[in-house]
Amino acid sequence: MAGGPDGGTVRAMNLSETAAPAGSGLATAHWPADASAPILPTTIGSILRTAVAQAPGRVALIDGCPDPEARRTWTYGELLATAERAARALLSRFSPGEPVAVWSANSPQWLMTEFAAGLAGLVLVPVNPAYQAEELTHVLGHSRARGILLAGQYRSNNLPEILASVRGRLPDLREVIPLADWDAFLASADEGIALPDVDPASPAQVLYTSGTTGLPKAAVLTHRGLTNNARLAWAAADLRAGEVAVNTMPLFHVAGGGMLALGFVQYACTQVLPPFFEPGLMLELLETYRSALLGGVPTMVQAVLTHPASGTRDLSSVRLGMCGGSFAPASLVRQFEKQLGVPLLITFAQTESSCSMTVTRPDDAAADRAETVGRPLPQTEVKIVSLGDGQTVPFGAVGEICVRGYLVMDGYLGDPAATSAAIDDAGWLRTGDVGSMDERGYLTIRSRVKEMIVRGGENIYPREIEDVLLGHPAVAQVAVVGVASAFWGEEVGAVIRPADGTSPDPEELRAFCRQRLAAFKVPAHWLSLDSFPLTATGKVRKDELSARFADA
Repeated sequence: MAGGPDGGTVRAMNLSETAAPAGSGLATAHWPADASAPILPTTIGSILRTAVAQAPGRVALIDGCPDPEARRTWTYGELLATAERAARALLSRFSPGEPVAVWSANSPQWLMTEFAAGLAGLVLVPVNPAYQAEELTHVLGHSRARGILLAGQYRSNNLPEILASVRGRLPDLREVIPLADWDAFLASADEGIALPDVDPASPAQVLYTSGTTGLPKAAVLTHRGLTNNARLAWAAADLRAGEVAVNTMPLFHVAGGGMLALGFVQYACTQVLPPFFEPGLMLELLETYRSALLGGVPTMVQAVLTHPASGTRDLSSVRLGMCGGSFAPASLVRQFEKQLGVPLLITFAQTESSCSMTVTRPDDAAADRAETVGRPLPQTEVKIVSLGDGQTVPFGAVGEICVRGYLVMDGYLGDPAATSAAIDDAGWLRTGDVGSMDERGYLTIRSRVKEMIVRGGENIYPREIEDVLLGHPAVAQVAVVGVASAFWGEEVGAVIRPADGTSPDPEELRAFCRQRLAAFKVPAHWLSLDSFPLTATGKVRKDELSARFADA
């Protein structure tokens, strides 16, 4: 099972290309897969059972809610028992292979649902709790989710009310299970139901990600891809068995529910799970539970470092940092390492690759940790190809980063054209990111091929916002672009051509968007133009519009 990409779609691979990289350096920007670490036949359920066999009495999960008096803990034995009961409750309602959604902020029940779905052989469909009605309808309708487990509230979102407003448009949705009724849900389990043998190559999750055209696409990720990627990433980062680690990433992200949650279990760690990210709470949890890890997207790490309490909390237990989700500036790495005295590791990741493709290591040189995204993980083949002819470029040359191996998604659900555009016949995934590789295999990210905006780790697709704004009567034309931000990495900027020649009020447009989009997608910057710069073929020159925001 080592070597080729994950199940489902047959993709040819020359086994001679999977040899370990030569120690003398690379002749071209092609890193052959390092087969020194095996790919294991693991599933989301099997890794939990293995952890229980190793450390049944160790604390597996701590509810990191803001009120210390309300916090609960579960040992590995208790977590497995609960997950197995939840799996039987699910199987009394759904058949293996059916998609079931979860819509909630981070919670112990969310994590238990992830393991329960894995044990039951169901396909989990995580949904961003910030989504509004149209976004929810797309995810549930496109995935044909047969059921949904949901929280009652997320910030100002009343989730049951939003779901009720679109339920009539979701003919496949049979069951709605409130997470508030978790105990009753567990009690409904039929203990006589046998849990299935789950194929490691079978789909485990469908994660919605933003592409370059149309609505968000659904990446189909397998048990083997998610579990092995998490294990290999943390092996490279030198996570140690039994350590305590705070998971600040949202579980609906491939990082939070994949790399972190599934990685921590494979090292029998104690996972502290706060319901949301807030830097003050993060600092308290790090100190209280003696976490070995401080991680998150760059904006999270920056917020923790600059919080007023950062200098008063005892963070001596923190042994390493991990950062990904959007490009981390070298200045952040250096600030972190100077302030805490431990390495900050950077991972280059995306949903379509089950999360991590490369990572910097603790023993890398300081300059490599700050200025690169490290070397590929084991069993991960990487090459840089020319944007012109698609041929592998010399090391140091810039091109599109492509990856191949067990970690590549099975494809985009229900979208063979998009799948073919992303993954070629030889199994190479085009990441859409532009970078270079040096002769040692270290990657440096330069820019994006895609128009996708990454705001604090959240992927945002401009067309979705443009479609919303074109529904406003004062807007005749709109283009949405990324605007550089020191804190967020990028923010959303909207350029408007008014319908009647009078510039609409940005606050009115912002409120219009907020009613229809998650808050992180609402434009923070606005420009009004009488006409848009166009190419010879009539396409809007978004690069020029981005430059205008930079000038402003």
